[in-house]
Amino acid sequence: MASFEMFGFGPDGWGSALLLGALMTVVLTIAALAVGAVFGALVAAAKLSRLRILRVIGDLYTTVFRGVPELLVIYLFYFGGSTLVSTIGQWFGADGFIGVPPFLIGALAVGMISGSYQAEVYRAAVLAVSRGELEAARAIGMSTFVAARRILLPQVIRFALPGIGNVWQMSLKDSALISVTGLAELMRTSQVAAGSTHQYFGFFIAGGVLYLVMTGISNRIFGKAEAVVGRSFKRNFARN
Repeated sequence: MASFEMFGFGPDGWGSALLLGALMTVVLTIAALAVGAVFGALVAAAKLSRLRILRVIGDLYTTVFRGVPELLVIYLFYFGGSTLVSTIGQWFGADGFIGVPPFLIGALAVGMISGSYQAEVYRAAVLAVSRGELEAARAIGMSTFVAARRILLPQVIRFALPGIGNVWQMSLKDSALISVTGLAELMRTSQVAAGSTHQYFGFFIAGGVLYLVMTGISNRIFGKAEAVVGRSFKRNFARN
């Protein structure tokens, strides 16, 4: 098969499959980032808490998910989750092994890994906000909710956005590990295409190029978002 036909969009080409795999990678990363944002915010709040038990729990979470290899976390979630579901199914009369959806496990596993890094990003962003501004808000009678919405949250977003961009890039690459569960994301699709055509070098290069394209587009998006947030913050600061 000619190279053009292999990478094309015809009936014998793999172009459409590779693009769909890239789309699945982006969707999975978005879901993982959303999951990580929830866990990251909760863990950051725990690590900033005055209660020692909450700080210990937060430190334990970040230590475990940043210290254990990502692939091991995915294996534990996938096979451990399938074992748990199968056991519960047997209680209700089901027979055999019950697998869990690879996308769900991928989003949860990568999301919780992402959350351990997002927690540190959020914590650092909160600590970067001037304490004097929050004290001034309380002094003029501003409620905690209003102060958080008008003073704390906008600055946390501004300080955290560059770090979140880095976490996004990390999660985008970590999504390739979900290929071990059989999910047809970009890495898995590249493996299948390479195995079917025996053109391993060509398809893995094509997969790498698509990852670089996604990375480049992501950099541009986060760069523009940082510029917009920075301009908005300067306008609000000047107005005040």
